[in-house]
Amino acid sequence: MDRSRPLYAALWMLGAVASFSAMVVAGREIQLEMNTFELMLYRSVIGWLTVAAILARGRTGFAQVRTAHAGLHVKRNLFHFAGQNLWFYALATIPLAQLTALEFTNPIWVALLAPVLLSEKLTRPRVAAAALGFLGVLIVARPGSAPLGPGQAAALLAATGFAMNTIYTKQIMRFDSVLCVLFWMTLAQSCFSLALALPGGIPLPSAGLVPWILVVGLTGLTAHYALTSALSWAPASVVAPMEFIRLPVLATLGMLVYGEPFDPVVFLGAGAIVLGNLVNLRGERTRTAA
Repeated sequence: MDRSRPLYAALWMLGAVASFSAMVVAGREIQLEMNTFELMLYRSVIGWLTVAAILARGRTGFAQVRTAHAGLHVKRNLFHFAGQNLWFYALATIPLAQLTALEFTNPIWVALLAPVLLSEKLTRPRVAAAALGFLGVLIVARPGSAPLGPGQAAALLAATGFAMNTIYTKQIMRFDSVLCVLFWMTLAQSCFSLALALPGGIPLPSAGLVPWILVVGLTGLTAHYALTSALSWAPASVVAPMEFIRLPVLATLGMLVYGEPFDPVVFLGAGAIVLGNLVNLRGERTRTAA
């Protein structure tokens, strides 16, 4: 980038938020008839067919998916697959605002795990971010006032899986293109989902469910594309805070569509998590500048 264009980045982030919102509604509708493995199977197959069609129309075709780092792709997709299944499970069991707030711990897990897996330095801003994030999780989950349910646990584990996915993606993107990553992601997750869904039988979706399955399959790709496009117009330190708009958007969606109550404590906890992320971003920007 010759210069930052935050307005363009913000427009792309609005597209990403719209994709996530559509995926949330579609994911809940699908789980009225299917479990997460079956949902992920249809989602991954649709995604793979879409990526394959794009590759087939390209000048270099499927040559773009050649990789010398198959092991990294396998590790990335195992963590992403686990995280995505846990996220869909949490989506069906806890309020949208709570799920989104707990998902915001993803960058904090990255900050804590990167020193171990990427040999990056554990800086003071990263430690402060982790402490604020932990405080935020305690506020959101409120373990003393109510038992920690499987939905909250799944949301936190999903955020950890997404963090591992981010770390391995950072490594893979040194060598492979976005389309290569998406191709192997959707193909691998189609295979994982098929193996786990096959023993119980794979149901055919009802006519009313087909549009929701198409929405889940396509929004997973459009959200990723929109996020990547936003990063092409502005630095990560500018784009990352924009993602936090998802909380009020999805909280409002939960109230209007599903009648979920407004919980100010969740927003308070999310504020601590967001502050932790901003502390980490500022620390990373200062470290890079130095």
